[in-house]
Amino acid sequence: MSNNNKYQKLLQDYDKHCLRIAKATSINIHEKAKEKTDRIKHLEADYIRWFEYYFPNYAKKKSAWFHAKLASLIIKNKRLRLLAEMYRSAGKSVHIDMGIPLYLYLAKNDLKFMLLVGETDPKAKKLLSSIQAQLQFNNRIKNDYGDKFSAGNWADGDFATTDGVRFMSLGFGQNPRGAREEANRPDYIVVDDVDSKKSVNNDRIMRESVDFITEDIWGCFDADGTATERFIYANNNFHKNSITNRLKLYFKSVIDQEKIDDDEGETLEFQNPDVEFQILSVSAVKNLKDFTPEWPEKSSAEYWKNKFQKMPYRSFMREYMHTHIEDGAIFKYEDILYKKAFPLKEYDDLCFYGDLSYKENADYKALILVGLKGKEYHILLAYMQQKSRAHCAQWLYDQYEKFELDKFNIRYMIEGLFAMDEFTSDFDLEGEKRGYYIPVVADKRSKTDKYDRIESLAGYFERHNVFFNTEQKNADMQTLIDQFLAFEKGSHAHDDGPDAVHGAFKWLSERTRRNTNQYAFGKRVNNRY
Repeated sequence: MSNNNKYQKLLQDYDKHCLRIAKATSINIHEKAKEKTDRIKHLEADYIRWFEYYFPNYAKKKSAWFHAKLASLIIKNKRLRLLAEMYRSAGKSVHIDMGIPLYLYLAKNDLKFMLLVGETDPKAKKLLSSIQAQLQFNNRIKNDYGDKFSAGNWADGDFATTDGVRFMSLGFGQNPRGAREEANRPDYIVVDDVDSKKSVNNDRIMRESVDFITEDIWGCFDADGTATERFIYANNNFHKNSITNRLKLYFKSVIDQEKIDDDEGETLEFQNPDVEFQILSVSAVKNLKDFTPEWPEKSSAEYWKNKFQKMPYRSFMREYMHTHIEDGAIFKYEDILYKKAFPLKEYDDLCFYGDLSYKENADYKALILVGLKGKEYHILLAYMQQKSRAHCAQWLYDQYEKFELDKFNIRYMIEGLFAMDEFTSDFDLEGEKRGYYIPVVADKRSKTDKYDRIESLAGYFERHNVFFNTEQKNADMQTLIDQFLAFEKGSHAHDDGPDAVHGAFKWLSERTRRNTNQYAFGKRVNNRY
């Protein structure tokens, strides 16, 4: 599509958008003057209430707690640097780019010049169009605040209101000369969704991008130390080398600098202590165990669970959880493969192997079920939690009953020669409660260096002989994968899971004699896998 055609489509979309606004914003023509005054006062007392009344097209779902928090931070702090690290589809743009600045302008008389910076010039103009459309076609705004639009056009990236308030847009990297040379400087600047996946691996571009924000963009503010200067940067944090993550590290350093003391015991302060630095970080869900959403009014836990299961883990984590999953030094992300598990009766051998650590709750307890089929190792079940051994034992018995593991010849082993009575007793105590025992035994085989034995697994991954159970894409299994990817020499990352996997692999690989009848007890067949 040519640039001219893109522009024409943008204009057509804008016209349709304006018609939708006008249609949705009905007013009460019979409202009395005092009723109107009282209603406006009531709405203006609370941003969320104000937003949901004036923008019904955007407020079809109740606003989230973090929208209110976002507004509170911006409204209360006239000299602000805010990094809004918010997941994709969190509704950040509609509030930061439109709702909050219009609230500051119309309800609070606290905005004179807004500068909106987008990834490209067309994208920035499109974002700016939302404000002009509301001022021109929102019947509720016009009824309560009058006709405010005066001159200019969002399509040119610049327009003004009847009372002299200016709105301007720029593409990221464009010279903001027009915002710096006028008598009035911006007092509200937004940089929205400017990170590009095409550039994150280029250190020079990323460094220059951060400099553009901290030097060129921040340089647009009035030099007067008392002037209002609200700056908001909004993006999901999808890569460790992104603009977002680099800015986040910088913001953290400033925030921490304000709170720590130097070597001489004197409090360190940021060079401009009147400017408030804040980070508001919001992921899509609170955790990957039950997928409790941060915005339950919009999306359910089931929605996020389904989304998690249907898209690649790395993509979900970087788009919705601000977690960067990169290739490890030893184990590569491209070698993390999934496959649907066979019925348990079809595996040549099965081994449940545990690395339970000696600290009660600090370290991870790892308990992994691995099945061997020919040359393939299938990681079928995983317990990876920082909880007690008793909790781990309870989980094992739960799986034993759920999948009727008594019908299969499975080896149950725990790493370590020390305190094994204590370790196995946790499982025996759980067995006493249930009236039967799982035969968990100690692995008394000699061990090589921990790094060497875990590293020895890399060849299995590289040859694509290892598969994770596609029906067990849960938090525990992903923790195990994360530990593999984080594993490297000198790293202090947890490695309990990979070590347990090695223990299972070693036992399975040493089982050279096969007996076709040894894998099932009795005649019942478990078809749950």
